[in-house]
Amino acid sequence: MTTLPYRPNAGIALFNVEGRVLIARRLKDDGPEIILPGHDWQMPQGGIDADEEPLAAARRELYEETGVTSARYLGETADWLSYDFPPYHGLPVNLSRFRGQRQKWFAFAFTGPESEIEVTAQRANEEVEFGEWRWERLALLPRLVVPFKRAVYERVAAEFARFAEG
Repeated sequence: MTTLPYRPNAGIALFNVEGRVLIARRLKDDGPEIILPGHDWQMPQGGIDADEEPLAAARRELYEETGVTSARYLGETADWLSYDFPPYHGLPVNLSRFRGQRQKWFAFAFTGPESEIEVTAQRANEEVEFGEWRWERLALLPRLVVPFKRAVYERVAAEFARFAEG
């Protein structure tokens, strides 16, 4: 698996006025992106299409996964961050061609009403990934995600701490 490439991916930390970040609960595994009991929350993220700028991909994924268009750019991680998928022995899926994901993370300030956030609606002919959402303290996120994403979330939390609540 170490010979496979990383999939280019954009991650999104959407902050509310209190400095909390939007997280959503994944509905199911879509191997090799698995979920584990008690670790089924994550921030929006998604693949970067060929010839797509990472920031544009982040805005697109934010809309596709949450319905949010009212967001002001705050910043991004200094580096690309990556994680490897855990061993996967299920049916071949699109992500099976990759070792893991290489991510550029973007921070946005949410500027719309909460009624704009809708994680259970289908958009862009994509399967719905999330069943619910909430605002959470950024520092707690590494404990809520699957273990194979934890190091990335720790880095994102450290770099975006300046946008979080006091």
